[in-house]
Amino acid sequence: MTSRRPRNRETERAALRTAADRLLAGTPLRSSSGKLTASELLRESGLRRDVAYGDHKDLVEEFQARVKAQSATPTAMQELADKYAEAMEKVAAIAEELAKERAAGATLRRIIAELSLELDQAREELGQSGNVARLPAPRRRISRQERGSTKTSKVE
Repeated sequence: MTSRRPRNRETERAALRTAADRLLAGTPLRSSSGKLTASELLRESGLRRDVAYGDHKDLVEEFQARVKAQSATPTAMQELADKYAEAMEKVAAIAEELAKERAAGATLRRIIAELSLELDQAREELGQSGNVARLPAPRRRISRQERGSTKTSKVE
């Protein structure tokens, strides 16, 4: 049989009190949500539910009473909630902009396809009518450097 180490009730009470203080101050260490609930208090304190409700129910009830008395979200958690709301607004604006860009891209693809068809039709019409005369290719211009090198090579 394994032996359990003896519980220190004062240490457990101190853990519950400091966890309650951290949660109410909005600076939790273990809680990811920072909600002011008994479950978050237990998570923050690191104690099991049966230990907290069995031996320290008075501290859990005290925490719940302090939460009711505060009746507000801790400042740090409110700041996080505000930042989250701001980020969600930005995400919504970006999603709307992306939808507009996608619609514009689809419109441009349709225009390109239509113009491509028109170009092919115009080429076919030009190819069928034999009256089209080809223009001579443009002459290549000779730069001064090239002209200078041809003159020196002729002199030698």
